[in-house]
Amino acid sequence: MKQTLLVVALAAAACAGAALTVEAQEGVDKAKAAAFDNRMFAGPPGAKAYACFVRRYDANHLAQHPKQKVSAMKLLVAAEDAPEDKTTNYSFRLGVAYRHRPGNFDSSGYCNHAVATESGHEMRFECSVDCEGGGITVALSKDDKSAIARLGRIVVWNRNKPDDDAGEALLAGADDKIFRVDRDDLSQCAELVTDRKELAALRHK
Repeated sequence: MKQTLLVVALAAAACAGAALTVEAQEGVDKAKAAAFDNRMFAGPPGAKAYACFVRRYDANHLAQHPKQKVSAMKLLVAAEDAPEDKTTNYSFRLGVAYRHRPGNFDSSGYCNHAVATESGHEMRFECSVDCEGGGITVALSKDDKSAIARLGRIVVWNRNKPDDDAGEALLAGADDKIFRVDRDDLSQCAELVTDRKELAALRHK
């Protein structure tokens, strides 16, 4: 059975688009981007770095947000040096569970180097899924203990369905626009990784 991330990887190979590089982004403040990396990964990314964030919404929270579709979310952000390009490539993996339907749903894609919002008050990664699959932005709370994920639309795949075309869109909606997910041990995001070598690297962090 094909895994979700394998489906995404195959789709990515068929579509235009790859990891964004700092040279392709105008207006990136390299010093601020490096500082954001230090906050995200608790130090310079190095050859490979990860940050895991998890949130399982309790009954009280869901009662206060009756239109929220998502009952749990996991977010894994990764950074990897690309010596040939003299830059760092960023990617994300997202896992969600819905409150009113069974199954685990995943998505993944690439992120650009951290950029400032128009107000300049917040740094964030802007991440996208290939083939017009939407995406998310990822910022950090002031204490760096949580990630703030914002979405408008992102395509997710049921982890247990082998159909390449089984993707569906998770739309922001009234209570699904902004998610605060808390920093957690990397082992909590291991289920989002299907590549054995990468999984081994994640477990040794």
